[in-house]
Amino acid sequence: MEDSQAQVARVAPADPMTPAERYAELFVDVQCSRVFEDSKTFVDCIPRKDPEAILAAYRACKDDPQFDLTTFVMDHFTPECEPVSNYVSPPEQSLVTHIDGLWDVLTRRPQQHPEYSSLLPLPYAYVVPGGRFRELYYWDSYFTMLGLAESGRPHLMRTMAGNFAYLIDAYGHVPNGNRTYYLGRSQPPLFAMMIDLFARYGVIRRARDYLPQLRKEYAYWMAGADMLPRGEAHRSCVRLSDGTLLNRYWDERDTPREEAYLEDVLTARQSSRPAQEVYRDLRAGAASGWDFSSRWLDDPQQLASIRTTALLPVDLNCFLHKLEAQIASLSAKNGEVETAKAFQRKANERAQAIRRVFWNEREGAFFDFDWQRDRRCTMLTAATVTPLYVGLADREQAHRVAKVIRQRLLCTGGIATTEFDTDQQWDHPNGWAPLQWLAIRGLNHYDEASLAQAISDRWLAMVGRLYESRNKLIEKYVLTPMEAGAAGGGGGEYPLQDGFGWTNGVTRKLLRDNPQHSRHQSRSGTS
Repeated sequence: MEDSQAQVARVAPADPMTPAERYAELFVDVQCSRVFEDSKTFVDCIPRKDPEAILAAYRACKDDPQFDLTTFVMDHFTPECEPVSNYVSPPEQSLVTHIDGLWDVLTRRPQQHPEYSSLLPLPYAYVVPGGRFRELYYWDSYFTMLGLAESGRPHLMRTMAGNFAYLIDAYGHVPNGNRTYYLGRSQPPLFAMMIDLFARYGVIRRARDYLPQLRKEYAYWMAGADMLPRGEAHRSCVRLSDGTLLNRYWDERDTPREEAYLEDVLTARQSSRPAQEVYRDLRAGAASGWDFSSRWLDDPQQLASIRTTALLPVDLNCFLHKLEAQIASLSAKNGEVETAKAFQRKANERAQAIRRVFWNEREGAFFDFDWQRDRRCTMLTAATVTPLYVGLADREQAHRVAKVIRQRLLCTGGIATTEFDTDQQWDHPNGWAPLQWLAIRGLNHYDEASLAQAISDRWLAMVGRLYESRNKLIEKYVLTPMEAGAAGGGGGEYPLQDGFGWTNGVTRKLLRDNPQHSRHQSRSGTS
């Protein structure tokens, strides 16, 4: 990294074991006893001595009548706390200034790595989402970078580029987040799109320097594809009965998520399926970034009915098309003619498959595909905009998608995630910044500027209204109703989080694209 502002750390060895592997029955007892209200707290704790000694001490005293588990945990572990920040939004501070000042609060710089921590050490500074999310997250970071670019933070974009390249080199993929317990899965693969962003803002010298990492990430997603028979799946790959090759979300493990151990155990108990199947589908749902949504459920009101690995998501396959096209383009620029041709062929084949498999002519929108039942899904979700975002829809399809969005997903505060009201956070009435951006940019690609502007205006109005009343930006928002004022979204496994990386990034970018928007006048401490 040539930037003088980049703080480079010698990367310490990561713990080869996850907290569940390290602490065995102690881990299970802590999580099942709810020593901490949030299951993520314990897996992020830092041990005060060698884990083997802690486990031995636990086994020696746990049957003592006077033993207290909470006291034991507090004596042997240090909960990971948020770094102290004196950042307070001053009265009358503008929304743009608030966001620009938040990047320092959300930036983590490499320091001496705590031994046996679940954190995967990184060499360069990075931006976290905020709140309980104290590590780097994969797909969050792309949307965060939109704001970093507009806030004049190219050095942070550059350091994050280095971190993603490092993760791919070290682990073969970008994990969900830089924690040992996230290594079994990735997230929506947006590194190829990040590279376009880096190049656009001049934060890297040559995009083709990242070709080794792009190819390595592609190999991760396509492992086992070459020998995969028709009608079967292997890891992330699925070959349909007609020979079409597409992808699904996947996690290498079929155990409860360590950061949500008790929640997953209780969910699996509500299902008649083997617990391992439920765990795998919950993990795959987390890999999607939509954790969780009726999108993945047989019964929209029952999380235990989750079938993530049975579905081919339209957005994932669009992102992988972008990855293939990016490798083709950069290989051509690098003089690798045969590689460029091979990957362009892969990109073309996937593009044709996306238009054929996911498009519903009657509904006029793109839908996921249930490969196990060999039929297209019927649930409309905001993922229908992704073929527009990557430029795969034809013009008629794009205009029909726009019509469906206007009729069925457009709300007072932006584009809804789904049409179902559930207790899952990736469902109506919640709205999420990344989905607004995909819709706005995708619609603009096809001259649907009025709808794109409507989504942008509604989102900015909602974010600005809540900022004026509560002096902050948050993870997700309730899109309706607006008459009583903006409200934070609900549902999910944890409380609403403040911060918040991708909300900051998308909102900052939209304000830059709309210099006359009234929300430039939003001020903290007003109503």
